Amino acid sequence: MSTGDLLSIEPQELQFAFELKKQISCSMQLQNKTDDHVAFKVKTTNPKKYCVRPNSGIVFPRSTCDIIVTMQAQKEAPPDMQCKDKFLLQSAVAPAGTSAKDITPELFNKESGNKVEECKLKVNYVPPKRPPSPVREGSEEGSSPRGSISDNGAVNLIDSNTAPRSFAESQDISSEAMTLISKLTEEKNSAIQQSKRLHQELELLRRQGNKSSGGIPLIYVLLIGLVGLLLGYMFK
Repeated sequence: MSTGDLLSIEPQELQFAFELKKQISCSMQLQNKTDDHVAFKVKTTNPKKYCVRPNSGIVFPRSTCDIIVTMQAQKEAPPDMQCKDKFLLQSAVAPAGTSAKDITPELFNKESGNKVEECKLKVNYVPPKRPPSPVREGSEEGSSPRGSISDNGAVNLIDSNTAPRSFAESQDISSEAMTLISKLTEEKNSAIQQSKRLHQELELLRRQGNKSSGGIPLIYVLLIGLVGLLLGYMFK
């Protein structure tokens, strides 16, 4: 902060977050430390490059005034990001009732006997501020997302709440499949046992038919045998 008797100036160095092809602004505040009206005027070594609003005016007693300095969009960055531009802020005591339109160059002429102070300000380029990294909702709620690495090296985040749910669903599907397989196996075994019983009954009927005088009709024997064969074929 300036130690002048008339105005305190903050900051003493104008910092611009430099970006190519983009207008950049910074602010400066003047504080009147006296009970007088203080006139000011801002000059720069490169007036085509900067726009100062207001570049002159009156700071009332014990009050402040904000100044906005805008750098025009630049097509090239300076070597090593060093800037040689400078600003000069002149201040002088003005008669009470003086307005901005009443300010003349003679007011800042020391030879006329006016109390004039001058403050030189440097220009510095700083890297632009980066936006904060986005935070996943799962991380905000306290659950730490897990990641997997794809073939191209990218990390794929997997929500810790999603993974257990998918695993549980797969377990349910596997359990249903095992139940169905077990049921089909039981039905197949039951059919095989029934087929065996039919074959045994058929064999018994054949033996009894041979012993009896009348015998059993051949069509009945063939029908029972055909049913047994069909059942055995269906449940193999």
